[in-house]
Amino acid sequence: METLMHAPVLARFGYAVSDPTRAKVLLALADAPAYPSDLAESLGVSRQSMSNHLTCLRGCGLVVAVPDGRRTRYELADRRLGHAIRDLIGVVLAVDPACCAADGACVA
Repeated sequence: METLMHAPVLARFGYAVSDPTRAKVLLALADAPAYPSDLAESLGVSRQSMSNHLTCLRGCGLVVAVPDGRRTRYELADRRLGHAIRDLIGVVLAVDPACCAADGACVA
C-alpha cells in the first residue's frame, strides 16, 4: 500500500466522485456503513456494478471492507471523509454554462 497526502488525495477523491454512482455510494457511507447488496438496491444498480464501484473506491483508499461474519460491510476509510463530504454538498457554486455542462463536465 502507498500513502498519499495533499494534492494526490484530492485527485483520488475527485476521480472517485466524478462518477455519479460512486458519489452516491460515498454519500450513503457518509451516513452509515452498509453492505454491498443494500447499497445496490438503494441506488438502483446491479450487484456487479456495485462491486466494481466499491473496488474502485477501495483502491482509491476512500472506503474499507470490514468482515462481518459471512458478509462484508463497507465504510469510509476515515471518518473525516464523512465530514468533508457533508461540507462539500453544502457548497453553492456559480457556474458558467458555456464552460460546464449540467452534469459537471467541462465543455471548453
